[in-house]
Amino acid sequence: MQLRPYQQEAIDTIQAQPPGRYLVQMATGLGKTVTFASIPRQGRVLLLSHREELVHQPRKYYGCSFGIEGAGQRSHGEEVVSASVQSLVRRLDRFQSDAFDLVIVDEAHHAAAGTYRKILDHFRPRLTLGFTATPNRGDKVRLDDIFQKIIFSRDLRWGIKQGYLCDILCKRVDIGYDLSAVHTRLGDYAPGELAEAMEGTADAIAQTYREHARGPTLIFAVNVAQAQEIAGKIPGAVAVTGQTKDRGEILRRFTAGEIPCLVNVMVFTEGTDIPRVETVILARPTQSDSLYAQMVGRGLRLWPGKEKLLLIDCVGATGRASLCTAPSLLGLDVSNVPRRKQKELEGMLFDLPFRAAAASDVPESWVRNVEIVDLWAKEQKYQTHDVNWFKMPDGSLVCSLPNRNKMTIPCPDALGMVDLDGQRTPMQEALDMAYQTLREEHAEARYLWDLNAAKRWGRQPATERQLNSIRRKCKGFDTTGLTKGQASQILNRLFNGGKSA
Repeated sequence: MQLRPYQQEAIDTIQAQPPGRYLVQMATGLGKTVTFASIPRQGRVLLLSHREELVHQPRKYYGCSFGIEGAGQRSHGEEVVSASVQSLVRRLDRFQSDAFDLVIVDEAHHAAAGTYRKILDHFRPRLTLGFTATPNRGDKVRLDDIFQKIIFSRDLRWGIKQGYLCDILCKRVDIGYDLSAVHTRLGDYAPGELAEAMEGTADAIAQTYREHARGPTLIFAVNVAQAQEIAGKIPGAVAVTGQTKDRGEILRRFTAGEIPCLVNVMVFTEGTDIPRVETVILARPTQSDSLYAQMVGRGLRLWPGKEKLLLIDCVGATGRASLCTAPSLLGLDVSNVPRRKQKELEGMLFDLPFRAAAASDVPESWVRNVEIVDLWAKEQKYQTHDVNWFKMPDGSLVCSLPNRNKMTIPCPDALGMVDLDGQRTPMQEALDMAYQTLREEHAEARYLWDLNAAKRWGRQPATERQLNSIRRKCKGFDTTGLTKGQASQILNRLFNGGKSA
């Protein structure tokens, strides 16, 4: 197999490492499976995947004996063993700790889960490699107690800029669903409840196709019934499910232009090459960054005459849950963007960070910011020293200071490290240094950066002077019920780097 230059570079980098545990980041569509399957073997290899669908996928890339540890299947000493985590964690007594020279963790952002930890602690390989397409996320799970170092990274931006993937035009269409009562299980919406909440949306999805889609289109649905209902409302469309037997012929006809639209249910999420796709419609809501990236990835391949992928997010009411939409592809957290402003998160993919930053720079998000930062710090076990940090969509932290000055800490990567003046620094160390600097150099502005200073009087109702200032700057903003602390938070942002709404 002829590897692309960056794939060979990744392999060369891996081979140069001493024994240890390392993380490799490659965007969906850049071929991480091809890459890890091409690593020269010095002994047996174990592949770990979190879903049964992924267990079988790498087989076609290996020219050696290939065994499966999954539902109803067991390996028998093959050179490469591909295992589902759920099955292997119950069968560890079948394997010696030195059974494998190389352990590869696919979708490695899941590796912090207890099942993964138990497996990784059992084995003693020369190398453990985690592969993931998910962007660095400072507000997601950290992997620094699993992997030592990120040794190679090629993200979505790099893939598009280098011409290996096509650019993305992002749209949002509200199809009227309400997921506020749907529970979260294993990091995503509970399937049965999700399907029930999405009932009655087929007409709106078909209308979205008719009004917005262009060229060959791939739609992701929540279940078989919905897929078939949607396909029935689009002339020439075909529903593809796990029970569909002639997938190869269907894909051939789709590529030949004989089928205008495919509606699938978790069939084309991974490992399927459909470069002809020009529009992807996501009518399968998810909280999983990795699943979202995999679905979008089906449309990122290049094709003659294809200038860009049209990505349409079918949105609705979600309650407090964080729904993955186009900004998720760049690691943007839009939980700080008020719902009334989220409709503005459209356009070319690389314009979204600017749109998200502008949309989050409004009073509703400033009031919520303390809660958002506090929750993030508790999840990551960071001590913020009660500094009044404002969390931006790109994961960076900003503290407003007098005269429109700011202090900024970049978004930490998956191992909890930040880049400060060219030096890799642990996030907690960066927070500690910032606090020390604020105490020593900005003591007179403590009212701006110290949350405790505001809390002592901040629970009282806002003063009329505060409210009048906010009304003048933020036309139409509802000031009902604001406390002194919340009003101060808004005014600090307005007078020290924020924008009026």
